[in-house]
Amino acid sequence: MKIGLIAMSGVRAWDPELLELGLSMPGFVERKTVIAQLPSLGLLTLAGLTPRHDDVSYHELFDIAQDPLPNDDFDLIAISSFTAQIEDAYQVADGYRARHVPVVLGGLHVSSLPEEALLHADAIVIGEAEEVWPIIVEDARRGELKRVYRPSRPWRLVDSPIPRFDLLDPEKYNRITVQTSRGCPWKCDFCASSILIAPHYQVKPVSRVVEEIRRIKSIWPRPFIEFADDNTFVNKKHSKLLMRALIPERIRFFTETDLSFADDPDLIALARDAGCRQVLIGFESPTLLGLDGMELHCNWKLKQQERSLAAIERIQSAGITVNGCFILGLDGQTPEVFGQILEFVKQSGLYDVQVTLQTPFPGTPLYDRLRREGRLFENRYWEKCTLFDLTHEPQGMSSGELRAGLISLSQAIYDERATHQRHDRFFSQLRTSSALAQP
Repeated sequence: MKIGLIAMSGVRAWDPELLELGLSMPGFVERKTVIAQLPSLGLLTLAGLTPRHDDVSYHELFDIAQDPLPNDDFDLIAISSFTAQIEDAYQVADGYRARHVPVVLGGLHVSSLPEEALLHADAIVIGEAEEVWPIIVEDARRGELKRVYRPSRPWRLVDSPIPRFDLLDPEKYNRITVQTSRGCPWKCDFCASSILIAPHYQVKPVSRVVEEIRRIKSIWPRPFIEFADDNTFVNKKHSKLLMRALIPERIRFFTETDLSFADDPDLIALARDAGCRQVLIGFESPTLLGLDGMELHCNWKLKQQERSLAAIERIQSAGITVNGCFILGLDGQTPEVFGQILEFVKQSGLYDVQVTLQTPFPGTPLYDRLRREGRLFENRYWEKCTLFDLTHEPQGMSSGELRAGLISLSQAIYDERATHQRHDRFFSQLRTSSALAQP
């Protein structure tokens, strides 16, 4: 059986003016470059669960737009998409179904709005796909696809196969993803991943992570890895074991974590020695406004706010840069927040900064609350779920003030001179720290 896996990629601002500014997802690429360089780890994992006698190929949406796939080559198409690209996913799915090729849809958006997705698919997956994928393949082989597939239990990362990295074109990707954990204990109200797909936090065995990285190194000798985790360093004991195991592998990596990373100097040193180049930390707000009630189980970020500056200095002085994330439009924020963020960035010496808009993704508590309050601009605004586009009426300021503030703040933060100053300050402080550490 011939199976085509199609990943939807390339998120950036929908608003033309914001697009002109080059706003896109952050990472180790130029800000005006979309993230097509980051392959779909979920689809590559499913490929690893597919019988080897089946012919599996991996494609990006961009590939299909430039070089349409043959009309009748495939026996099954599987598409994974996120909200901002779901309309494109539906269009691709409809095209294949019109050619009588069965289509399976999955991903966060599909799990959030299954009835919508069923209008464009022969079958959908709600939740984690690993357990049900082998069943889907066999059902498709018999021509007996069910409409809906749901896992019977949370997937155990120890059971995950090595993703089929060999399906990728080595020339196309400047970063490769590896998952070391799934879920996050904090469960913020705007985050669908740890609520819908991975409600239980778990870690992948260190030996399995190392095995995956070695497989990647057999294709990319000096890879740059992005850990596809919601919160890599939240489990300190496991993280130290992992970092020690990674030191001999001589990789470079980027990951997301929280402010507690700064509390463990030994972990910071191990992460640096293991090749950690940058951590992305969600500060969300430079003041207490907007943080209260953000997390469903506790107010952990609210309690950490006052020690943010010291934490950034501790991490960056060890040689790991911090990409600080802030959300505009949180309830309680006023137009003063734009100046507050800019001042925080200057005081903290953050190496990189990500500024986004509060975005109510379907399936999140935030979406449900804003819909109840009648604050959503549209019922179906999926292409604007980019983190940079207005989707609802804010509190504390008008939508016009919020959009104008995002533009002016982005211009100030991403100005070439300001960026160089932040980077120069980091390297200057790093040299000073190194000199002081000399005996």
